[in-house]
This record gives sequence, structure tokens and C-alpha cells, in this order.
Amino acid sequence: MMNQRDKEEQRKIDEYKKNPLINFSDSINRSMTGDLGALTKGGCLHKIIITGIITALLFFLSRCSN
Repeated sequence: MMNQRDKEEQRKIDEYKKNPLINFSDSINRSMTGDLGALTKGGCLHKIIITGIITALLFFLSRCSN
């Protein structure tokens, strides 16, 4: 049984097959704004690393602002 994320991914793949320029358009848009959803698509280790990086950045910024 496919969950909602799998259905969404399959829908995107089907759209890319129908219209290949959608992929190019998405790439351009993501390069300008970024894709924060990609940060949440990893496994447990990936999420721990991202959380550590964000925590370190916030700590560093709080120390530099004083």
C-alpha cells in the first residue's frame, strides 16, 4: 500500500514523463528559492545531521551577536 508521499512522488514522475520541461522549470525555481522539503526526506541519520548543523549555526549566531 502506497502512502501519501509515495503517491505524490509517482504523480511527479508521471508529470515529468508527460512534459520534460517541468523538470527544468522546477530545477530553476529550486535553485532560486531552495527546496526545504528535501531536508526532511532523508533517513534518521540524515535528520540528526541536519538538526546538528542547524543547532550549531544558531549557537554560533547567538554567540556572535553579543
